[in-house]
Amino acid sequence: MFQHKFKNKNIILASASPRRKALFGELKIPFTVQVKNIDEKYNASLKEEEITNFLATLKANAFKNIATNDVVITADTIVWHHNAAIEKPSSKKQAIEILKSLSGTTHKVITSVCIKTSTGQKVFHDTTKVHFKQLQLEEITYYVDTFMPLDKAGAYGIQEWIGYIGVPKIEGSYFNVMGLPVHKLYEELIKL
Repeated sequence: MFQHKFKNKNIILASASPRRKALFGELKIPFTVQVKNIDEKYNASLKEEEITNFLATLKANAFKNIATNDVVITADTIVWHHNAAIEKPSSKKQAIEILKSLSGTTHKVITSVCIKTSTGQKVFHDTTKVHFKQLQLEEITYYVDTFMPLDKAGAYGIQEWIGYIGVPKIEGSYFNVMGLPVHKLYEELIKL
């Protein structure tokens, strides 16, 4: 099968996200996780995938002097709503406010991935439109109190309760909303 392509590769997933680790694991390609701490700041003039492309590249650039068989994979996800990036909430109160603003509207989830090798790097992105029903404050509060989505862009995980009851439709990749456009990543990896 395709696994022979990766026999001599050292695949490094540079992400602390348990969701990205689980999704990448489903590709059945051997990998290790290695995370470098970086300051994820970007210029306020950047918009949509410009932000995630920049941050995924910034994360990849933290890996210096990589070996010829190393393949470093970094990713970054944002929610884009009302012409602004919505990142991870810093408190339960902020998570509730974010979900109130997403309620009854459509937003974009944008994930960029950077694949870095000793010979260069490639950045690509995927965008999914997520439609939220009109959520009741009681539903939002229950979700935030129960699932504590403070580690998630946009203050929600589509694979959790809020996704089951609050998302009637998406346009694009479901896994992209979870933080990794696995179909695009696989296509790029088999080209290596």
